[in-house]
Amino acid sequence: MVSTIVDMQNVNFHYGHRQALENVNFQINEGEFIGLVGPNGGGKTTLIKLLLGLEKPSSGEISLFGVPIQKYKQKNNIGYVSQKANSFNRGFPATVTEVVAMGLTAKLGYFKRLSKQHRLKIEQAIEHVGMSEYRNENIGNLSGGQQQRIFIARALVGEPKLLILDEPTVGVDAENVEKFFDLLHELNEEKITLLLVTHDIGTMTHHASQVVCLNKTLHFHGNPSSFKSLSKEQLSDFYGHPLNLVTHQH
Repeated sequence: MVSTIVDMQNVNFHYGHRQALENVNFQINEGEFIGLVGPNGGGKTTLIKLLLGLEKPSSGEISLFGVPIQKYKQKNNIGYVSQKANSFNRGFPATVTEVVAMGLTAKLGYFKRLSKQHRLKIEQAIEHVGMSEYRNENIGNLSGGQQQRIFIARALVGEPKLLILDEPTVGVDAENVEKFFDLLHELNEEKITLLLVTHDIGTMTHHASQVVCLNKTLHFHGNPSSFKSLSKEQLSDFYGHPLNLVTHQH
């Protein structure tokens, strides 16, 4: 039986007098690969903050793994990979192994020593993303695509059941974007549920199992084929402005 990992019911959120989310009903089921698209300012980042517990809804209910979010304590079940360009200092003096070890902080706290078992988990996470040969390399010396693999390893070391990725391919070249998505598919096949935020509709409809379009309200939630069959006028209405789609060749 497929279980529901995320359940949002009639969720509203306000920044002061501005409403960012309006009556959002949204579910993520175990094993799905959700692509979340929508315009800038449409509420995608707000939705992620709500799921991570960084914000509380103005009204409505959110459940994680069947538990009301305010009572949910197993935060390590959710991994998060943010936009590299906005969240990482390339001059940060840390090796790949040290960066991945940071993913255990939620479980261990900041001052506990790593056990032999923890170090094994770190090695396995690095190997999982195909970066074992770089384990002692300074993170700032890696390419954008390589760094994103390490950030995924940092999230994976906590053994999450849901992995949230916010525009993870910003600044990554086209060849490495394809390799990056190959890795995501491997993780999804291993039963890790994925929620990926992107502006690239063409790439997302090629890779995701479900597409969600959010612009304050939830305009669409369905399979990629149904999303691609929407007219240009419908998409422009969802986004609130004329939309030109770029076709990707794979």
